[in-house]
Amino acid sequence: MKSEEFLQAIRGTEGLSRAVLSKITVEGREVVFSLVTDSTYTQDDIMFAEREAARFVPAGFSASVKVTKSVPSEEGVRRAILSFVAERYPAVAAFLRPEDVRVDCGKGGGQFRIAVPARVRPQSDEVLDAVHAMLKRKFCGSWSGEFVFSDRAIGEIEAEVPPAELLPAPRFFPVTGYEAIDGGAPEHAIYMADLSKEEQGISVCGRLTYIEERLTKTGKPYFTLTLSDGSASLRCSYFSKKATVEKVRSLRAGDGVCLTGDNELWNGALSFRAKFLDRGTPPEGFVPESRPSRPVPARYRAVFPSPDSDFVQGDLFGASGLPADFVRGKFVVFDIETTGLNSTPSASMDRIIELGAVKIENGKICERFSTFVSCPVKLPDEIVNLTGITDEMLVGAPPIGDVIADFYKFSDGCALVGHNAVGFDCKFIRYYGEREGYLFEQRQIDTMSLAQEQLRLSNYKLNTIAEHFGFTFRHHRAYDDAFVTAKIFIELVRMRGGLPR
Repeated sequence: MKSEEFLQAIRGTEGLSRAVLSKITVEGREVVFSLVTDSTYTQDDIMFAEREAARFVPAGFSASVKVTKSVPSEEGVRRAILSFVAERYPAVAAFLRPEDVRVDCGKGGGQFRIAVPARVRPQSDEVLDAVHAMLKRKFCGSWSGEFVFSDRAIGEIEAEVPPAELLPAPRFFPVTGYEAIDGGAPEHAIYMADLSKEEQGISVCGRLTYIEERLTKTGKPYFTLTLSDGSASLRCSYFSKKATVEKVRSLRAGDGVCLTGDNELWNGALSFRAKFLDRGTPPEGFVPESRPSRPVPARYRAVFPSPDSDFVQGDLFGASGLPADFVRGKFVVFDIETTGLNSTPSASMDRIIELGAVKIENGKICERFSTFVSCPVKLPDEIVNLTGITDEMLVGAPPIGDVIADFYKFSDGCALVGHNAVGFDCKFIRYYGEREGYLFEQRQIDTMSLAQEQLRLSNYKLNTIAEHFGFTFRHHRAYDDAFVTAKIFIELVRMRGGLPR
């Protein structure tokens, strides 16, 4: 199918006059065309597009059109340019600072300007053409841009791009106490925490924490089970054989089992498909060994921190108004918004859709980190109503892999601080960090615990504590929650006279 010919055809209607084709998917015998437009569209526009789309699909297939409205923002386009150049042209990105990209958005598109040292000039035409093509695919309207060359000092630049960072090697342990049920006969099991890629014929082993028998639509029994090996937990389904179903029914929570099967993508997420189930346990006294994290990225990929401050904090505290251990420390106070409340590491774990953070150094808020995160699934209505974040707002946002790498760099050398974060936010950060090989193992401080220690309130929700201190903010948005949590953190540490042990 010729995408340009299709777009030319559908742009005959006003609501789709500047539409771009974001993706094409096939669902059974239906081809789905996903469009993004920055104009108000009607159902008639969609019906018109579907009639045109039908001309471009193979015989025997039907066509449908999904339309999302998204108006490009200057920050969103700027972020897309920086991310694209960093990925495709690292030699140019080495000279590029976030403030070197300027974007002016208007109705129907916009302009951009990239300021770089003159030595980048030989690559300028190629990079400019590539950025134009990327913006044409990603954002509605017409885009034009230019390079501006300067003689500014560039400092020391590495002659070569650093070698690609590698994921830590997966860890294994021997299976002990093996008793055959299906006869998978595994000798070694991979750490559940290391199930981070597609793999065939892999085994896991641990203690059952949950098992339940269920029936398929045709009445055949199968089992839903959860087991843990001390490094992580795994939840999956197992379809038993007639000859072994009674042995599986005899299993109880606390029993040691080993599963052999495939770690594969299902509905866009990794999921373990168990083929064989047997009895077995990790070695006696097994303690998961630690592993090294990926190194801190050399540069930011998609989310570029910016200066930040609390304009009143200089008035609130004098030079001796804060404890010395706090002033010496470095902290990143963060908050996330997610698609739901499932924080149990598994294929069904909810997704991060926004991450906001502020950095505290020398006792003051000094830097901010804020971004939406792309989400491949439709947001639940309750999340939209709670946060005000819509599907359209996430169009063009960076993927979680890039965001988590940038956040790992932003929080390097800092304690992590959040409100009720240990039981929720930190689980998400650690889970998605580990998927990319970044281990967030620094100290964690929870402002809810500090507030319960220092204050006597009816409850310890974030808005209740903020009201106690007279702070106003926009609740359930990541950066706003992180910023007010940082202010609360500063107040609570001042009250207690030092950091918690």
